[in-house]
Amino acid sequence: MVLSRRSPRQPAWHMLASEFGESSLHEKGSGEFDPSFVITKLGAKVNRLIVAGLIERLEPRETANGSTLYQGQLRDPSGLHYFSVGDYATEAMREMAIELATRVESGESLMLLMVAKARWFQNEEGAVYTSLRPEEACIISPSVYREWLAKACEQTLIRLDAQQKTVSLEANRASLSEAGIADHLIDGLILAKPHYGEFDSEMFRFNIMQALDIIENKDISREKPLVSEEKVEVGDSSEANEEPASESDLKQTLLSLIDALDQSEGVDFDTLLSNAAARGHERDAAEAMLDELSDGGEIHEPRFGWFKRT
Repeated sequence: MVLSRRSPRQPAWHMLASEFGESSLHEKGSGEFDPSFVITKLGAKVNRLIVAGLIERLEPRETANGSTLYQGQLRDPSGLHYFSVGDYATEAMREMAIELATRVESGESLMLLMVAKARWFQNEEGAVYTSLRPEEACIISPSVYREWLAKACEQTLIRLDAQQKTVSLEANRASLSEAGIADHLIDGLILAKPHYGEFDSEMFRFNIMQALDIIENKDISREKPLVSEEKVEVGDSSEANEEPASESDLKQTLLSLIDALDQSEGVDFDTLLSNAAARGHERDAAEAMLDELSDGGEIHEPRFGWFKRT
């Protein structure tokens, strides 16, 4: 009798939400235990990810078979990751989802880091949607979040550089290897180039600038890894309870964010709140301060939910 052999555990990629969410190419192995992948525009061939951000939503939903599925959204400076925790998850992950859902419903602002499997769904029209299935997770402090952002930005820049090199190259292993592209990116770039064609990469660069704005002037070591890519302990980070920032700090933070992120049309509400949360400010306090700044005439809304300096 021939026994099926499971494939080796896939490495986890540090990735911002915009890159993963923009992906529409997938590859599914033919064997029972072969891994499936999501291939991003920048050539990452992703089976597992390390992501982090503010939990924006986490709610239980009853499924057709009577089980409970927790569906959530995790926001980083570039956008949203969508994730779900169901009966297939470990007991520890299910228990954590229940606890987090209760705390989010009560109004807590929680920063989460998770290792998750990349998932995709294709509808009848052929559109592909991505999501995450958390394997392990932990609550983190803003300082740990900034460390993760530094690592995610570093890896995104490497992929951006590699992708730009492929524009003038033939999509084959020999050409990409001769151009000095890292071996672990070549297979994904070969698949991505004909599927995505030419596209504007400025959005990814802007997302990196947004993230770097959060970690600006912070003492973050890029040499020491944030977490092992094979293990993240479930539970609260020891740094989770940082001293809350003052009201004057919050005001200056919001004004500085608008100055830094406004690309002529203003800055949207969710981007302001998620960036403020990454600096240690509570969501409710940030909302109240936006109202105060609007009432005081220091900012205005050129359109609903978008803010500019007056």
